[in-house]
Amino acid sequence: MIFLATNKRDITIDFVVLELQKRGVPYLRLNTEDITEWQIEFPNGEPSHATFAHDDRSFCLSEFTAAYYRRPLTPEPQGSFDQPVREYIVSEWSAILRSLWTALDSRWLNSPYAIQKAEDKPRQIAIARAAGLKVPETCVTNDFTAAQKFAAAQNIIAKPLRRALLEDPSGPGRVMFTSRVALNAKDQDSIRLAPMIFQQEIAKQYDVRVTVVDDRAMATAIDSQKHEQTEVDWRKGSGVEVEHQKLDLPSDIANACIKVTQDLGLRYSAVDLIQDQDGQYWFLEANPNGQWAWIEQRTGHPITNAIVDALMGTRL
Repeated sequence: MIFLATNKRDITIDFVVLELQKRGVPYLRLNTEDITEWQIEFPNGEPSHATFAHDDRSFCLSEFTAAYYRRPLTPEPQGSFDQPVREYIVSEWSAILRSLWTALDSRWLNSPYAIQKAEDKPRQIAIARAAGLKVPETCVTNDFTAAQKFAAAQNIIAKPLRRALLEDPSGPGRVMFTSRVALNAKDQDSIRLAPMIFQQEIAKQYDVRVTVVDDRAMATAIDSQKHEQTEVDWRKGSGVEVEHQKLDLPSDIANACIKVTQDLGLRYSAVDLIQDQDGQYWFLEANPNGQWAWIEQRTGHPITNAIVDALMGTRL
C-alpha cells in the first residue's frame, strides 16, 4: 500500500493515482489540509502503528510500504474559532503530521527532512562540483562591495537563495525570477537587506531540465532562447510557446545528475542545467520536490511510471 501526502489541488499527484489504479495497487491520498476531519490514535503514544480513520475508511501506518511526499498543506480546522484556538489546533495537528512523517522513515521516496536539507543551494553547488559538473562562478553575499567586485569581472545574473515569491495579501504577489543585473551605487541599500546568489551569466543554447528518479535521468531541452523574455529565465515567458524536446544527455552528465541527487540524500530531483553555445553543460540547481507533470505531457518522458516503479520497489 502506498501513502501519498499532498493537497486537494495537486494535479501532479493525479498522474500517480491513475497509474496506481491502473496497476491495481492500493493507496491512500492524504490531503493534509483535511487532516482535522480524521480520527487518529497512537497506541502507547508511539506513531509507528498509528491508526487513522475517516468516514468508513481506516488505516494503520504499518500497512504502508512506501510513501510520496508531494505538496502537503497546513491543516485547516473546520468551524469558527478565535485566532488563539485556531493556531493551537493547527499547531497540534502539524505536530501529529511531523510524527507520521518521521515514523514513515525510510519508506519515503524523498523524506521531507531530506527535501528540506537538499534545498540548501550553496550545498547543492558544492555537491555538483564534487560530482564533476561545471558550475558558473558564484558569489553569495549581501555585501555590496563584494557583489560589485564580482560583477566587474563578468556579466552576472541574480536569484534568491530560497524564497522566490513575494506574497501580497491584497493581490497575487510577485515572482522573483532570475534576472540580469548591472550594479551601481543606488543598489547598495537593497543588496544589504538580504543575501542573494550572484552568478556568472552563461550564454545559452538551451535550458535543460533533468528529471532524476533513482538511476534514471530523463532530460528535456527547453528552447528558451527563441524569445527575449525567456532568455534569462524560461519560466518568465507569458503568452509565448517555449518548445520542449527530449534530449539524450552524455552519459557522464546523466550520471553526474544522478550522483548529485543521491549525494543530496534524495531518490527524486529536478536538476536544472544550461547547455552553452559550445555544447557544454552547466549546473544551476536541483529542486528536490520539483514539478514534473508538464514535462511528461510535453515530451512523453515516462516520469509517472518511473516514480511508481520507485514506490513499488520501496519496502519495509
